[in-house]
Amino acid sequence: MEAYLDNSATTQCSQEAADLMMRLLRVDYGNPSSLHNRGMEAENYVKEARKRIAQTLKVNEKEIYFTSGGSESNNLAIVGSALANKRSGMHVITTAIEHPSVANPFAYLEEQGFAVTYLPVDAYGCISLQDLKDAMCSDTILVSIMHVNNEIGAVQPVEKAARLIKQTNPNCLFHVDAIQSYGKFRIYPKRMGIDLLSVSGHKIHGPKGSGFLFVRDKVKVHPLILGGGQERGLRSGTENVPAIAGLGQAAMEIYQNFDAKIMQMYRLRDYFIAEVEKIDGVSVNGHKDHSNAPHIVSVSVSGVRSEVLLHALEDREIYVSAGSACSSNKPAVSRTLQSIGLKRELLESTVRFSFSVHTTKEEIDYALEAMAELVPMLAKYRRS
Repeated sequence: MEAYLDNSATTQCSQEAADLMMRLLRVDYGNPSSLHNRGMEAENYVKEARKRIAQTLKVNEKEIYFTSGGSESNNLAIVGSALANKRSGMHVITTAIEHPSVANPFAYLEEQGFAVTYLPVDAYGCISLQDLKDAMCSDTILVSIMHVNNEIGAVQPVEKAARLIKQTNPNCLFHVDAIQSYGKFRIYPKRMGIDLLSVSGHKIHGPKGSGFLFVRDKVKVHPLILGGGQERGLRSGTENVPAIAGLGQAAMEIYQNFDAKIMQMYRLRDYFIAEVEKIDGVSVNGHKDHSNAPHIVSVSVSGVRSEVLLHALEDREIYVSAGSACSSNKPAVSRTLQSIGLKRELLESTVRFSFSVHTTKEEIDYALEAMAELVPMLAKYRRS
């Protein structure tokens, strides 16, 4: 049996999205910028995807810009908005537990002379709104906060943060990295006070290399890719029509029967946590209740290195991550786990289990059975 429990790294592309992409690769393969019928057909697929995504967010279609994925969306939102608005101020704010595609753009802004404030988090990975308020000033032009942390599933109070930001400095922009939350929560940027929102396709059963950025009307963003002026001049380059169409299909599908899907994931998460904590030496990081995201469980295993456990599970065709997949091939101590104050001996003994709407109880039971057998054996082997 196989148990794929690494859905925060990537998800299986939906059959409908894959079929649509194949049609666009082989049949309706025109360039959207071409003036003939083939080009118009391709443009219509892009328009339809934009419409489908806008409907899930309840925003205007013109506020959706297609990108190559979450990392590009984050870079465009952060660097692009900071450069476009730097005459209004040179202070920006983010958190200590952001994904590298946010943390590294902020490091770049520091190199360009911007002052960056990094908000700390509590033991559950959540920021303090008071800390955010204290950090705000008249020179603050951008705040970027991830909605759901990719390692432990902590959910930030983005709606309350937006309200605080706008009350303190109405001109300050608010960016939300929703790469781990889109498709897991209902997100309405305008109602929530969000100016920029990043999403990745392959986290919601769409194709890799697809993503979008919501940019609220009249928000100034400096383009990072210059060329033919596609995406209304914000993101030049021939549109990847198959990926865009696949993303639009996946976005539509993920929000169908949404409440039932999310409750099922929470039931699986509740069950997994209750059972895995029965294993000696195992502890769960972050909130265990439904204030956490429905699809992520961070597990620390005393006395067992994460890479050892990961490969032992892999031998049984159970697939998990040692922290974030974006950095797991370059071993380093997790900033998130450090920031929540995890004990030093557990920093390199933590693995992430992540579910999807297709995860089954059989997969969960198979993984739990393997954990119950492997953890005591591996801990004993290390002690010896």
